[in-house]
Amino acid sequence: MKMPVSLNVVLLVVGSSLFYTYVGQLVPQKQLLPPAEVAIAADLTTDQMVKVGFEVVQQKGLCLTCHTIGKAGSLRFPDLAGIGDRAKTRKPGMDDIHYLAESLYHPDAYIVPGFNGGMPTINKPPIGLTDKEILTVIAWLQSLGGTPSVTMATKLPDQTGS
Repeated sequence: MKMPVSLNVVLLVVGSSLFYTYVGQLVPQKQLLPPAEVAIAADLTTDQMVKVGFEVVQQKGLCLTCHTIGKAGSLRFPDLAGIGDRAKTRKPGMDDIHYLAESLYHPDAYIVPGFNGGMPTINKPPIGLTDKEILTVIAWLQSLGGTPSVTMATKLPDQTGS
């Protein structure tokens, strides 16, 4: 007895679908939860800002998805090791705080030679860091090869008041 071609096609499609559904369920699933809200007081010390900044970088900021710390070779975005010291001279006429702030508020204003643009503006969705969170990130970045000098009272040209 010969099976009709259309039945063979249906059985192949259903069998393939069931097989790939099964294989897909074997892959471990990662649950992504929204980042925990970080309470940032107005009177944080610089050391506390560095710690909070690192939390923001790891969680809400998603910075370490593309940036590395202390890696060499072919990188998607610049390595952050030593950025605290390099930021002082990266862009002529701009100090480290304002260079780092510009890099966060306007990431395409200056592209490090050898890299392509593509970093999102982090104070807008989907990341949406507040001005206080950005100040703590700047403190953390300054601590990578330099001495943090930013404070919670530091005023940046692009701050929105959030």
